[in-house]
Amino acid sequence: MPGVFPFADGPPKLAAMTDPLTYAVGDIHGCADLLDRLLERIEAHAAGRERRLVFLGDYIDRGPDSAGILSRLRTLAWREPESVTCLMGNHEALLLAALREPGGEAHWLVNGGDATLASFGVEEAAAIPRDVLDWIEALPSLHADAARWYVHAGFRPGEAPEESSPHTRLWIREPFLSEDVDFGRHVVHGHTPQTSGRPDRRPHRTNLDTGAVYGGALTAGVFTAEAGPAVAFLSVRAEA
Repeated sequence: MPGVFPFADGPPKLAAMTDPLTYAVGDIHGCADLLDRLLERIEAHAAGRERRLVFLGDYIDRGPDSAGILSRLRTLAWREPESVTCLMGNHEALLLAALREPGGEAHWLVNGGDATLASFGVEEAAAIPRDVLDWIEALPSLHADAARWYVHAGFRPGEAPEESSPHTRLWIREPFLSEDVDFGRHVVHGHTPQTSGRPDRRPHRTNLDTGAVYGGALTAGVFTAEAGPAVAFLSVRAEA
């Protein structure tokens, strides 16, 4: 069932109908049906307003249709290059390592890469179409606007986000998760699935990985130009 998650402390002030909105989408992991439904909800929620889409990485692995996810995202980014940002996640990095590092393919396969190969109808990472791999390789690991940092996993406390390493941005959990550090802008991330199926909204960061591939929700945070934290969350779950 679709949902809009309430806030325990009451809803923040919503944007005026003419204000642009940014929708950040958590980890998708091959759940193409959920992505299609969430994109429909986003367009209905935007209601013709200017909007930007930021995808936080982990498009592939574990779920049934990684190939379909990549096709949809590449098409969106091609059609709206100024309005769509796709970040790299650690699972995209695992796929690239499968092509470059000894033992990398075996490591990727046990982390869900087998589902990605099946979705492309191939038996090894090198057989995935070259244009798809080139697109993945070019994905950035960090995006920012005036109020927020967008990243797959997070940052190391005490380190400036723009100076952090790609490895940290893609992989960190601790101490980022346990120390709610002010990085100067609100941090929007995924990477660590929430067993509650709901986003984790903190004073300085929001985690949008709500475990879509594990039977949870696929979630988008709704952000305005004025406020760092989300003003709402949109979610979809697998239909019974």
